[in-house]
Formats: sequence, C-alpha cells, structure tokens
Amino acid sequence: MLPWSTDLAGRLDEHVVTGDALRGNPLGDPAERPLLVYTPPGYDDSDRRYPTIYVIQGFTGHVGMWRNRMPYRQPFPETADAVFAAGDVPPAILVFVDAWTTYGGSQYLDSPGTGNYHTYLCDEIVPWVDARYRTLDAPAHRAITGKSSGGYGAMITPMLRPDLFGALATHAGDALFEYAYLADFPQVVRALRGYDGDIMRWWADFRSRPSFTHPDDGKILEMLGYTACYSAADDGTPVLPFDPVTGVVRPDVWQRWLDVDPVRMVPRYADALRGMTAIWIDAGTRDEWSLDVGAQAFHAALRDAGVPDAAIHFELFDAAHGGIDYRYPLAVAWLAARISP
Repeated sequence: MLPWSTDLAGRLDEHVVTGDALRGNPLGDPAERPLLVYTPPGYDDSDRRYPTIYVIQGFTGHVGMWRNRMPYRQPFPETADAVFAAGDVPPAILVFVDAWTTYGGSQYLDSPGTGNYHTYLCDEIVPWVDARYRTLDAPAHRAITGKSSGGYGAMITPMLRPDLFGALATHAGDALFEYAYLADFPQVVRALRGYDGDIMRWWADFRSRPSFTHPDDGKILEMLGYTACYSAADDGTPVLPFDPVTGVVRPDVWQRWLDVDPVRMVPRYADALRGMTAIWIDAGTRDEWSLDVGAQAFHAALRDAGVPDAAIHFELFDAAHGGIDYRYPLAVAWLAARISP
C-alpha cells in the first residue's frame, strides 16, 4: 500500500460554496465553505443520472481531513473510489460537506449558538449539487452517511427532511444520550474547578494557548460544542445541562438534549422512517462513549416503529470508537446498491 496519494478511477472536484444560511452566524465562522464532489468512473462518458450519497464529518472534523493519511490506511475518498472502480456495485456521486464550527461542530442542526447548519445542508448544498451534477433528484436515490457526530447527523437529517433523504448510514453515531454524554458531566465539573465553573473562562484560556495542551481540553470542548448545538439561549449563550459547580442536572435544559436524541426522535418521525429505502447502523463493541449501546437502542426503536427488517443493516463489531474508517466503504457499497434505480 502506497503511503502517499493514489490516482482515482473517478474524479474528485473541489468547490467553494457560499452558504446564505451561514451568514452572520454567532461564532463569526465563514459562510464560504469547501465542498468536495466525487463522480464515479464513467460519469464523463455518459449522460446518465446517478444516486447521491452525502458524507459528513464527526466532531472537530472538516472537509480537509478527508485527505489525512494514516499508516497502512487509505483515506475514504480512495477506498470509496475503489468500491466503484471494482464495478461490483452501481455507481454513485459522493458529496463531502463541511459543517465545522469554531466550537468543533454543528451536529448538523440549526442553533442560535452555532448557526443554521441544517438549513445550509438541506436547502443550500443539496440544491447546489443537483443543479450542477447529473443526480437523481428524489429521496429514494439520496443517502447520507457519517461517523460519531456525523453519524448523529446522518440519523436525524432524514427524519427531519424525508423529502430529501431516503437512506442513511450511521457509524457509532451519537445516540442514547444518557450513556453517550451523561457520564462526562462530573468530569467537566472537576475540570472547570480551575475556572470557577465558568466554561467560557476555560474557552478564553483554550484560545490563548496551543490547543489540547491541558488533559481536560477535549472533554470540555465537547461539552461546550454540544451545549451550543443542543441548548443555547436565544442570544447564542451556551447553557450547560448541569450546574457547572455542583454538577446537579438542570432537568429543563437536559430535556432539550433528550428531545434531539435520535432514539427518542424515532417515535415522532416514525412515518418518515418507515418510508426509508435503507438504514445502515454499526458500532464497535468497545466504544468509549457506549455508542454501541446507542446503536442497539436506535435499531430497537426503528423496529418498534415498524421499519421493516429488510430495510435495515445492523452490526456490532469488535472495535473502540476510533479506527473504524474501514467500515465507511462497506456502508457506501450497501447504500449504493439500494438507492440506485
């Protein structure tokens, strides 16, 4: 395996798209965002239309990271290209979307704390791609996939917008929040003692020095980022779901988080989910955030809602949260076979 880039059988186009929905966002993040669009082998030699799979990043992820190379691993655009180059599955267009924020991520939601990233993805990026590429413009032929926070976005986006997305793949997606997040509350309380319980004082310190040079930086940043997405005040102020000094849970704020937990969303969006073409769910059995348990709960909720087993691929495998990028092309191949006409 070559340790540097390899030629693609398809083509990866680089774009910059201006998102009107992101203008004036509370963090001052750019409205102009990179967008990568992969077209499969044969795209330029035909006039056929293709299904589309949208690919979204996890927390702190951005589009440029898809080019990161790990030892003995190829980046996802290359492994996905190999899937289509082999000719074993129907070809598809892949769209790599950027939804990074200063706090690390948007969770693909509209929030007064981060900006309108759900609107940006659904009402700006999807039409932009459909206008410029030969896509099959129908939810039955449009999927979304991601890992971790990207897996969360992949779960909730088709529920909220079944008119756009009819299939998904979630790899260790954030779900069953009492296990995924609640255990971190006391750790953040301890870490904020040096900041008098003020997470924004920590944020000012974090931005004044090299990032992640304190052992608690990662946990606090996650909590700040999720809070800004799930429970920001109308003026954009992040409101923690617990008292940062005593650690006592704030029930009304915590309920706002639970209301956007994919497991709890399923009954409210059962009709949309029953109409989906394909749902891939997987996670490692040693996931540090217990997202394998969340995956099980999401799967069970789908079955309780009447989603047919034939539409679902559910799998747990021996792994932790990291290092599961080899799963991505498996899901892409499975999705492509099911969203193709």
